[in-house]
Amino acid sequence: MKINSIAVDDEPLALDLTVAYINQTPFLDLIGSFTSAIDALTFLHEHEVDLIFLDINMPGLNGMELARIITNSKQNSPTKIIFTTAYNQYALEGYEVSALDYLIKPFNYINFLTAANKAQEFYKLIKSDSLLVKEEPVKDIADTEDILYVKVEYQYIKVSLKTILYIESLGDYIGIHLNNTDKPIMSLMTLKFIEEKLPPGQFMRIHRSFIISLDKIDAITRTSVQIGKTLINVTDQYKEAFNQYLRKWI
Repeated sequence: MKINSIAVDDEPLALDLTVAYINQTPFLDLIGSFTSAIDALTFLHEHEVDLIFLDINMPGLNGMELARIITNSKQNSPTKIIFTTAYNQYALEGYEVSALDYLIKPFNYINFLTAANKAQEFYKLIKSDSLLVKEEPVKDIADTEDILYVKVEYQYIKVSLKTILYIESLGDYIGIHLNNTDKPIMSLMTLKFIEEKLPPGQFMRIHRSFIISLDKIDAITRTSVQIGKTLINVTDQYKEAFNQYLRKWI
């Protein structure tokens, strides 16, 4: 399995090194390299890209801003990002945009390969999940039997939709919080992937990092919901759909 990759860095020497490392890695396929994040964004609109090796400090549109555009864009999902930067203060922001890894310059090929291997594992999991859905569609199962299959490590666990309180994005993982256990089920997948498998009449995404079960809401305002002891804010991106739901009750 080849991973379509691009490299973005405004420093020519750093870009050349990243390009060389990509070409040296058998499972990566370099399909573009750019010294401008704007040029990279244009390319993303026209091509399917799996993985971006992305510098942060760049003139004009910087790498973190590009990462946020990608994260919020359905068109390019599930494009993943590995940051390549000389600064470590962006690590927390990198987590917020679900970056796979964060390489601090100067990095060697061993560091690069370790990060690239994370991408390979991620796409292997996505592929295996897609095959499972093709053989036994999760959406159909949820409609008829009210259950969902979730991959946890090397097995699939059956989860009753009725037990789900909310689902939280935790970097590369999701945490499925249930009403019958204190510890969430952790699965390596995107929130968007599981959102597409859930019945919309029962679940709603109200935040980039949260999907809630509508019948588990204990309290509600125009800007937040409370489920048990957890208060979840509704972000601007999802307020319109949330307000439509709210108007049925308030």
